[in-house]
Amino acid sequence: MKKHIYDESNGLSYTLHGDYYLPDLAVNEEEPTYGKYGMLRKQFLKEHRPARYQYLLMTGELMAHLNRVDQEARELVEILMKQMKEKQEVTEQLKMQDQMKWVGIMNNIKACAEEIVLKEIIYL
Repeated sequence: MKKHIYDESNGLSYTLHGDYYLPDLAVNEEEPTYGKYGMLRKQFLKEHRPARYQYLLMTGELMAHLNRVDQEARELVEILMKQMKEKQEVTEQLKMQDQMKWVGIMNNIKACAEEIVLKEIIYL
């Protein structure tokens, strides 16, 4: 039996391992560039959508997917925070007058924005 074969019908090379031909697959190990939301998405896919995770991993699209989700989530958090600040009339004037109140409000706004993003983008 040949050690290596090539199947033209699917374009894959195979190597003989014992009695079986196994496909020569390689995962492109790129340096991860995604952030917090990309990591959360990756963990969600691993635990709750294993078939989707394996598909993205095997096709080499996982890194691009995680980067895209991370970028989208960060942008949405910024937009939501800006809108919530305007709605609640949180200004630099408030920051100058009562810093602790301003910090508390901003923390609440960020938590709300992140919760929306997690439900709408990450855990979808």
